[in-house]
Amino acid sequence: MNTLAKLLIFFIVSQTTMFAQNNAEYSVTITVENLNSNDGHVYMSLYDSESTFLGKGYKSAMSTIENKTCVITFKDVPSGVYAVSFFHDENENKKMDSNFLGIPKEDYGCSNNAKGFMGPPKWEDAKFEIKNGNITQTITL
Repeated sequence: MNTLAKLLIFFIVSQTTMFAQNNAEYSVTITVENLNSNDGHVYMSLYDSESTFLGKGYKSAMSTIENKTCVITFKDVPSGVYAVSFFHDENENKKMDSNFLGIPKEDYGCSNNAKGFMGPPKWEDAKFEIKNGNITQTITL
């Protein structure tokens, strides 16, 4: 009976450990450099799928700006494929302003410094994978 109890405890502990390892959560830290000014805020979203990219983010955050730079960290992010986009709301109207042609008048960008051609950046260019650790990226305007 003692051996059976030990085996049962070993099984439960090994399953719990395996489950904890599969659901590890990481952080994603994004630094944005060379913003136009220290005015306003930076709004950033983390996306977990191509279908939601540049729409409703998996997680979103806002940051103040110092020395034309901001840093945002998303915590408790599980392993997977993600992308980030941001815009600099200089006039604090909580939206990205554009001209009559739809061209943004405020700074914006995506992870991997992805750039769009005649439109927004593509998921394929902006995506990155979280596997075994935290992610740090710098987006330079």
